[in-house]
Amino acid sequence: MHQWLTRIALAAALAVPAAHAFEPSKVECIAPADPGGGWDFTCRSVGRILSELDLVPGSVTVTNMAGAGGGVAYGYVVGKRADDNNLLVAASTATTSRLAQNKFAGLSADQTRWVGSLGADFGAIAVAADSPYEDLGDLMAAVKDNPRQVAFGGGSAVGGWDHMKVLMLAKEAGVDNVRNVKYVSFNNGGTALTQMIGGHIQAFTGDISELTGQIDAGKIRILGVLADERLPDQFSELPTAREQGFDVVGANWRGFYMGGDVSDEAYQYWVDALESLYESDAWKEAMSKNGLVPFQRSGEDMEQFVDQQVNDLRELSQEIGLLQ
Repeated sequence: MHQWLTRIALAAALAVPAAHAFEPSKVECIAPADPGGGWDFTCRSVGRILSELDLVPGSVTVTNMAGAGGGVAYGYVVGKRADDNNLLVAASTATTSRLAQNKFAGLSADQTRWVGSLGADFGAIAVAADSPYEDLGDLMAAVKDNPRQVAFGGGSAVGGWDHMKVLMLAKEAGVDNVRNVKYVSFNNGGTALTQMIGGHIQAFTGDISELTGQIDAGKIRILGVLADERLPDQFSELPTAREQGFDVVGANWRGFYMGGDVSDEAYQYWVDALESLYESDAWKEAMSKNGLVPFQRSGEDMEQFVDQQVNDLRELSQEIGLLQ
């Protein structure tokens, strides 16, 4: 009788999972910038497709939290939302570049969990349609002649990824002291574009995804894409920096991190969810329309990738004088 009761108890125990599997609820995505830039695009497009694929209940709430090139959002998540299993935060190479330069008030990459990347967005340099600079050679010759006469504007803070792309180009162009190159920081790429079209700055540094609408409107001219080779489809007519004699490649990955204290079950859920989204036709269409190219890392692979990129960008920052 005792053995029979033991078997019943054991069977009952096995029938009940040891821990409930994570299921998302009231999902929020923080875009660490004002509406209109790449992080905002990442949150809104991914949130929409997660909902369409029934990977989240209802819709994803997008919160814009601009400031300090992503540092305000990063500090907020680390300090106040570290264990929020339903919070995703848009990230990119701009995030890792700031972490590499210790710009987030002493915060580090190991204080969050890096979920995955969903594509890469190549950098681009653009001018207004009526600009006197016809190609990248013209623009960089002017910068070399007098680094202060051309003001570049971008959506990252000084020392951020948009700024770094300009400095890499300046170095390649033979500018003696790249720290003299003029860069104006805006809270997002959309504002920087508006200021350039209005004649307040001479050139824009950002990513292709931020430029698609303005290309179609004929308000800007892209002088160079920072890619290994020409991008496909509607971007195939845009020249690369490399083909114009400037061997600079700037790939900006798009992805997400979470708070450092989220549960393993929740973290794995979001790793799997983003992998499913990456394979979907809806995301492939979104990538094509917005100038993204395939670039996927997830889970532990993403963690290792971020660590390596932070180290590499720290070395580059030291080389060009942004870090001692």
